[in-house]
Amino acid sequence: MKLLLITAVREFERDIKEILKKAQVKSFSYKDVKGFKDNSEDALEANWFAANEQEMESILFYAFVDEERMEKLFEMVKDFNAKQISKSNIHLAVLNIEKSN
Repeated sequence: MKLLLITAVREFERDIKEILKKAQVKSFSYKDVKGFKDNSEDALEANWFAANEQEMESILFYAFVDEERMEKLFEMVKDFNAKQISKSNIHLAVLNIEKSN
């Protein structure tokens, strides 16, 4: 069993739910979160908002997932991200679960 974490901008909520459904992840939780990015190292011309800090509406999904579903999830997220024209992507992380009950 693995703990799956997915973060993305709020606009990708429906897409993430569809990816989880296609990967047969039948149970998951999600929560609205505030995303933050420090743009202070970006050149001012490249910084669209002309500010050093930017907050955005984001979403966090988490679920306990069987190992065999992981590769399919990573492939689907990779395919989704490859098709994006914006800088935003779906971010996926997997953590090992030592023990649970």
